[in-house]
This record gives sequence, structure tokens and C-alpha cells, in this order.
Amino acid sequence: MLPLASLGERIVILGPSNAGKSTLAVALSETLDFPAVHLDQLQHLPNTDWKARPEEEFTALHDAAIGQERWIMEGNYSRLMPARLSRATGAILVTSSPWLRFSRYLRRTLVNRSDRAGHLEGAQDSIKWEMILWILVRTRNSDAKYAETLRRSGLPRIECHTARALNDLYRVWNLTVPIGAR
Repeated sequence: MLPLASLGERIVILGPSNAGKSTLAVALSETLDFPAVHLDQLQHLPNTDWKARPEEEFTALHDAAIGQERWIMEGNYSRLMPARLSRATGAILVTSSPWLRFSRYLRRTLVNRSDRAGHLEGAQDSIKWEMILWILVRTRNSDAKYAETLRRSGLPRIECHTARALNDLYRVWNLTVPIGAR
């Protein structure tokens, strides 16, 4: 496993929904003292049930964030990924089984903790069939797509394809799981 320092000062975290990207971003942010940027928070309007911002506004927020000198940025949004990867200095891919991700979605939606990593300010999460289909069906092969994207980028990278591999990453890098993720 690569040492954390080899990923540099602008780290992207990719992976399917509910794989643990936001929690890892916060843990890295606390360890490295770099800001954590959650793309879902830039894409969606606060105090809504995840209503999307206008595309131009989201793109402007994204571009301003990647222009900073140091960051941990989690989220996918493939249409903006080329610009993000061109600024990144390292990458982490986090994946896990769809059923584990589905159970995490149910837990985070039903418990609706406002202190969890990546939570949208003022949002009242609700279970959505669209999101269930997204997790169980539509993103089924996204792991391979993201892995190939990162390989082509040439960035130093870490790939965690199981919950155990992600737990090992926390242990090896001496990361602490944020309180809201416990």
C-alpha cells in the first residue's frame, strides 16, 4: 500500500454511492488538515431533499474548489472529472458490495443523522426508489469504470474494493473514523 504522503495535496476519492467516500474524506481531512470537499454538497441546494443546483452554478463551485491548493474531494460527477483529475495529485477508489452500500443507504436515510460525513445542510433525507435502483442496478459496474479512469489518469492511487480493504487503509494510515460515521 502506498504511503499517504505519496498522494500529494489534492486527493480525489471516487466510488459508487454509499461506499464510504465521504467518511474517508473527513478522516483524511482531519489527519492532513486539508479541507474536505463533498461534491454532493456543491451539486445540491442546502435545506432541500437533495434538489440539484443549476448546472452552471455547480460547475462554478466545482471549478473554484479544484482551483484551491489543497483538498480532499469526494464524489464522482463524471462530466466534471477530467478537470478534477487534471488538478489532482493522487486518488483513492472506494468500492464495496451493492448490498452493503444499500444497507448503509437505509441506515443513513432512516436515522437521518445531520452529523454524518457529507450530509447536506438542512436536508431531510427520505428513501427514494431512484436511489435504491441507482445503488443496486445502475452503478453495478461502476467499480471497473472508475478503476480504469484512475489507471488512465496516471495518478498515484489506492484501490479499496472491499470493506475490509478500506478498514485496512484506516489502520495503516492511522485514520480515525469521524464521530458521525460510527
